[in-house]
Amino acid sequence: MRTTVAPPLRRRFGGLCLVLVLATAPVLVGCGGRATTHHKPGTSHQEATAGSGTLLPARDEAGHRLRELPAAEAPTVRAEVRPDSEGGWNVHLTVERFLFTPESTGGAAVPGRGHARLLVDGREAGRLYGPWGYVPPGARTLTVRLHADDHTVWAADGAPVQATVPLAGASASSTPSTPSVPPSSRPAEPTYPADPVDPTVPVDPVGSDRTVTLTITGRTVQPPPSRIELKKGERLTLRVTSDRDDTLHVHGYDRELPLSAGTPATLTLTVDRTGLFEVETHDSGLVLTQLVVR
Repeated sequence: MRTTVAPPLRRRFGGLCLVLVLATAPVLVGCGGRATTHHKPGTSHQEATAGSGTLLPARDEAGHRLRELPAAEAPTVRAEVRPDSEGGWNVHLTVERFLFTPESTGGAAVPGRGHARLLVDGREAGRLYGPWGYVPPGARTLTVRLHADDHTVWAADGAPVQATVPLAGASASSTPSTPSVPPSSRPAEPTYPADPVDPTVPVDPVGSDRTVTLTITGRTVQPPPSRIELKKGERLTLRVTSDRDDTLHVHGYDRELPLSAGTPATLTLTVDRTGLFEVETHDSGLVLTQLVVR
């Protein structure tokens, strides 16, 4: 009895195999490969494809497109400047509905994320990936503008989300340029007074010594970071207890203090320079307080 062997499947279905290879080729890395994405690593596919506002035809001075969000969802920014003791200005930003995301710069635009750009006298002078910055002396006007990770400009009612403040010898602050939102449509958010003076810090007569006690537990500082008003020439003692080994640093005075876990450490200095100076920890990067010396 004769046995008939069927032709190999690759002949009978050769055309079909070719179609399948062509149909799947765009998502294959190689033999047994997996699908790839084309948005920035660290940004999910949902974030990269989710609703991220409406691109407007308008552009800013550098050619960046404006990305419109509803006023109730758009971020806001306020800028405060204070003269630095070595010239120029220290800049502090207060933002709402916005998160600085330096790790995602260049990725997809996600509402409420991105970075800020500084425009000094109408010209872009740099970016900020956090709330603090510096403007060198000689400038007259500062504008802070919020950008998405893809470098488009966040906008509301056709206008960029930005704040402008004049630079002068005295302290100054700005108000957001975005339109106000009626209370009925504005999402409920907590509000905090800007840069309060800590009521728990004792205020002694002018010329007397001042002692400030700070405790660090994890990422929490007690009392909460605030500004301590001092007169030039006063002696200040910082008594700090941390739950981990770290180093305290007083900016502007270049004074450091090693911190051993659980052991109070003390640093005393005479504040003989005027300006705004941060006291922070090196390893954990915590701002413990700010010294305002006048």
